[in-house]
Amino acid sequence: MTAERVLVTGGAGFLGSHLCDSLVADGADVLCLDNFYTGGKANIRHHLCQNNFEIIRHDLVEPILLEVDKIYNLACPASPVHYQNNPVKTVKTNVMGTINMLGLAKRVKARILQASTSEVYGDPSEHPQRESYWGNVNPIGPRSCYDEGKRVAETLCMDYHRQNGVDVRIIRIFNTYGPRMAVADGRVVSNFIVSALQGEPLKVYGDGSQTRSFCHVSDMVRGMRAMMETDNFTGPVNIGNPAEFTIGELAGIVLRLTGSKSRVEHLPLPKDDPVRRRPDISLAREKLGWEPRVPLEEGLKDTIAYFRSVLTV
Repeated sequence: MTAERVLVTGGAGFLGSHLCDSLVADGADVLCLDNFYTGGKANIRHHLCQNNFEIIRHDLVEPILLEVDKIYNLACPASPVHYQNNPVKTVKTNVMGTINMLGLAKRVKARILQASTSEVYGDPSEHPQRESYWGNVNPIGPRSCYDEGKRVAETLCMDYHRQNGVDVRIIRIFNTYGPRMAVADGRVVSNFIVSALQGEPLKVYGDGSQTRSFCHVSDMVRGMRAMMETDNFTGPVNIGNPAEFTIGELAGIVLRLTGSKSRVEHLPLPKDDPVRRRPDISLAREKLGWEPRVPLEEGLKDTIAYFRSVLTV
């Protein structure tokens, strides 16, 4: 029996590389596609000697012809620092890149999973957020290149599904953390850990009362794969950890686990920054039999260990 040929766009990134690990370990024939804007070869170097893994350097905005059975479309910067650096390119990746992958899926009859985001909910007026909530997004704000780009990507998936019968799966990813996050990633977990380990102030925007829900990358990969393997369910479905923490609480936990003497520094809240964010994962439990297993403190320990190793190199 021939192994399934699986394409992972953004496969050299933080989340994509962990997904590649899981797929390679299970014997899939994995094709990792990345333009290395935020991804890194170090994340997937350990697979280069394996027969069931290949890398293609390619920008998803340009079409590509491949023969695959399944597509995980993860390609897009997920940190505000990176997606706001070139907002037009972020929109192009989400819109043109998704069109290119949906066109590929249509041509070769592949199943495609679109990595959407909790950012489609914007600064939510519903809490916790269910998949039926349409969101509260500023279409002309500095975050909209990502928020609205992902919303259009979901639209494209459903239209290709309804019009062309493409087999689509949509997941909405909530804050994910773990080893292989970039040192300069710009997201709160990596920012806090790097600052704590380097003895620098932990920068908390606003008063620190805004909340987030943090999902360990191993749980996220399980959720993604469960969604890809389920039948007769397009989604969207929330994949995230429903445990809710204030940013102030996260800062305190990181300081305690690192043993750092860093202080907390408060800065103005960025424009359109969501005040509360927590997934309702009832649908994931019902349809996928999935829920997160890794508590925040446990997951932070292996993330801190990772950053200790890369910061001392």
